[in-house]
Formats: sequence, C-alpha cells, structure tokens
Amino acid sequence: MENKQFKDCIDACVACALACSHCATACLSEENVGHLAKCIQLDIECAAICRSAAEVMSLGSSFSAHLCRVCADTCNACAQECEKHAAMGMDHCRRCAEACRRCAKACEEMATPV
Repeated sequence: MENKQFKDCIDACVACALACSHCATACLSEENVGHLAKCIQLDIECAAICRSAAEVMSLGSSFSAHLCRVCADTCNACAQECEKHAAMGMDHCRRCAEACRRCAKACEEMATPV
C-alpha cells in the first residue's frame, strides 16, 4: 500500500513513466528515428527514474525528497526535448511533455521541505 503522504506524486510518477514508455515506442515507429535518438533516450531514462521515485515513495523512504529532486530534473529535461518534437506535430511527444511537466511539478513540491 502506498504511503498517503506521497499519493499524488506517486500517481504523477506512474502516469509519467507510462507516457514516456509510450513515447519512446512511438518514436521508434517514426520515419526519421535517428533524429529522435535524444528523445528516445530521455524517455527511457525518465520512465526508469519515475518508476524508481514511485517505488521509493511507496516505502515512505527518507530518501524520497532527494529522488524527487532528480526525478523533477529528469522530467523537465524530457519535457523540453519532447516539446521540440510536439511542435512538429508529434502528438505522442506532446502528451509525454505534458505528463513530464505534471510530474516535475509534483516532484518539486515533494522535494521542497514544508
């Protein structure tokens, strides 16, 4: 059972991990895959870090705030890259960037002491 204190952030991390995994897979089906290498790499990294952050928060770990900082930074980098491709009409990148921005915001709130 997830720690209630972290529920919203865990939900955002899980949603982001799914969006990033979908985006990476969709990018692999695009015509100019080589142009999307950085996007695919960031999608994979972001999904992994989001899953890790969700897992650590579900444990109620004292390291959650630290991992949330890394997660927010990774999500922001992934969103920035995906937004470039979204501007060229790639809807999967647009959805991924939106999920990354939501997750970054949630993680930034968790990483900041109250």
